[in-house]
Amino acid sequence: MANLPKENQQVTSSTPSIQKSEEDQAASTAMGFKDSLEKQYLKVKEHAETYPYVWASYIVVYGGFALWTTYRWRKLRKTEDRVKTLQERLRKHVEAEESSSSTKVVEKGSTSSDTKAIGKGSASSDTKVVEKGSTSSDKSSK
Repeated sequence: MANLPKENQQVTSSTPSIQKSEEDQAASTAMGFKDSLEKQYLKVKEHAETYPYVWASYIVVYGGFALWTTYRWRKLRKTEDRVKTLQERLRKHVEAEESSSSTKVVEKGSTSSDTKAIGKGSASSDTKVVEKGSTSSDKSSK
């Protein structure tokens, strides 16, 4: 039973220390991250000094991939720029063609409407002739 009060005392006194330890842990985590990063760097550096040919092959292989990727990327961008330029020229050409064809349609439309008006005039004059003829034939039949 004597152990129980001591445990209770430790629990009550440990709550402020838990808050302090969390703050310390957050600070130590930042320092711990920096330390672990530095340790990892030293391991890599030691490995590179121990096995320089392995690291040289990494540089050659991955450097080659990077150069090839850069080359293909730039070629793709240049091709894309050429395609955009050609599309723009085609769009302008189509617009110019449509505008010229639409003016022709308007001219044809006015020409055809003039023809229709002339046709209507001649048709109405034909009907007048027929009417005059029928009128004259009516007079002759009487």
